[in-house]
Amino acid sequence: MAELNRRQALKQLGVVGTGAVLGGVVSGCIPSMAAKQNIDADVLNFALNLEYLEAAFYLAAVGRINEIKAIGGSAEIKLPSGFNGTTPVPGLSDAVFQYATEIANDELAHVKAIRAALGTKAVDRPVLDLGPAFDAAGQAASGGAIKGFNPFANELFFLHGAYIFEDVGVTAYKGAARLLTDDSAGGVLDTAAGILAVEAYHAGEIRTLLYARKDQTAAAGLTVEQVTQAISNLRGKVGGGKDQGIVVDGKANIVVADPNGVAFGRSTAEVLAIVYLGGMGKGGFFPNGLNGNIK
Repeated sequence: MAELNRRQALKQLGVVGTGAVLGGVVSGCIPSMAAKQNIDADVLNFALNLEYLEAAFYLAAVGRINEIKAIGGSAEIKLPSGFNGTTPVPGLSDAVFQYATEIANDELAHVKAIRAALGTKAVDRPVLDLGPAFDAAGQAASGGAIKGFNPFANELFFLHGAYIFEDVGVTAYKGAARLLTDDSAGGVLDTAAGILAVEAYHAGEIRTLLYARKDQTAAAGLTVEQVTQAISNLRGKVGGGKDQGIVVDGKANIVVADPNGVAFGRSTAEVLAIVYLGGMGKGGFFPNGLNGNIK
């Protein structure tokens, strides 16, 4: 029954060519070893696309964009006008620069680790939009009040850009975990669980930094609390309602969890709706769509 549920889930979560992926299913709905490996490869490639995006964002923020450009092909990485990612975001404090550098190193390591695990099955880096997509996200979240949002303009805007991504990464790994089949020590599921933990650390770090500035004016006369809540509302609207701002009932909300203290998980379809900014099949931060079967 567990394997049947996995098969049904893959059909529901937007896997292109599911019939081909599960072509090795044998009697009793137990996938063959080859089919299981294909499922894991598809899920890992889905995660790899997201890691390409996060790595590009953080590496650009610390002036090291060329390190991700050297991996996974030559697809364009769009950046805001006047910023090329080879020098850090202007005005970063030493502490935030160090935080951003640590996260950039982690995300780059995730890209390399997943590519190594996939070997020749690893998809190339898709076209990434870290410029106009942020402007579109800012306008969508604020009802048009915030225009021209650029996460590389200053430290506070950088933290807001990071906030857009971090919670999505956590929920994506949580949701994808049940699709993975290799649960051996050091296997795919074990590695994914470890990456999930690191992404959760990142999300908590960014949320803590933003909460400390919650009353500061951010953009269009809105406070940090208001802007982050607007972002959360937008993610929740298109991504299955599984989101929370940095303040709930007037109190700090650093850990996003359900009433049982369990992190939310999103289906691949819900994650795609967020990163495509509500588009179908492409758009937003992935203007040409993700590479791989889950897109």
